[in-house]
Amino acid sequence: AESLALAHAAREMGADAILLECVPAPLAARITQAVQAPVIGIGAGADTDGQVLVVHDMLGMVTGRKPRFVKDFLAESGSIKGAIEAYVAAVRDRSFPAEEHTFKA
Repeated sequence: AESLALAHAAREMGADAILLECVPAPLAARITQAVQAPVIGIGAGADTDGQVLVVHDMLGMVTGRKPRFVKDFLAESGSIKGAIEAYVAAVRDRSFPAEEHTFKA
């Protein structure tokens, strides 16, 4: 409830979009439905209005502990161009983020 109130407050203060990072998917979906602004997710499930993933994460250039929401699209495609195309396709068909790329509370 607090996160939903914060999202509404941000919108009322003039936010044109809201970014949700590492928010449980059910809450992210509720916020997306309730707020009259585009909601972009990173690790917040597939039910937001859009997705963002840092290009280094998309290309598997992660050092140290890999965040749960990261997927190495380069490993599956074999080229940077292919990785970006695969990411775009996966976001459009809502296969990314999958359950394994979504934050758990």
